[in-house]
Amino acid sequence: MTLLSAENLVKDFGGLRAVNVGAFDLPEGEIRAVIGPNGAGKTTFVSLLCGRIAPTSGTIRFEDRDITALPAHDRVALGIAYTFQITSIYPNLSLFENVMLPAQRRAGLDRTNDAADRAMVALERVGLSGRAFERAGAQAYGHQRLLEVAMGLALAPKLLILDEPTQGLAEGEIENFNALIRSVAKESTVMLIEHNMNVVMALADRITVLNFGETLAEGTPAEIRANPDVQTAYLGG
Repeated sequence: MTLLSAENLVKDFGGLRAVNVGAFDLPEGEIRAVIGPNGAGKTTFVSLLCGRIAPTSGTIRFEDRDITALPAHDRVALGIAYTFQITSIYPNLSLFENVMLPAQRRAGLDRTNDAADRAMVALERVGLSGRAFERAGAQAYGHQRLLEVAMGLALAPKLLILDEPTQGLAEGEIENFNALIRSVAKESTVMLIEHNMNVVMALADRITVLNFGETLAEGTPAEIRANPDVQTAYLGG
């Protein structure tokens, strides 16, 4: 079943066409990586999908419902969670309080105990439960990135979109992150924008390659690795 799709999706900024994707389909239960050179339009593309910015033209559907005109908060309510390329946390709140905010949204404000349980489970899954009551702004950048993932998980999303999730993670933390995403994929569809090709090749079921805002190629990791156009534009081979 197709969970998310886009057709003739265009975003113009003045005279610049940042995104021009004819067709995009994301099946339910898949781990999809979106890769491409800097400036390829990756973040703009996923920002269109999650409703942070509006398209110039085109259609976006989620569970076969047209969501093109829906604002981001309504898409969150439908089950789309998105973590930002640049950390977007509340630095003066504790890690627990940061995760409680989306957890309360999911559980309902009248069910605080459920939200607290959900928040602690999310922190445990990303390996931060031992830091739950420390100030978020005092954490290393990699831990702030993991905190954002926990905030997304607290929403129990149908689709979790991660923008550069391994940025700032130590090499030893990457293996744990990969295990986390494989676990998340058992219950949610995952889309990640990622520059770490070892992570992409280890996790992705399929890869979409963007270049100059357009789809250059799409396929399995093996197909993308062997694609001469991708090698020229991005993989450097």
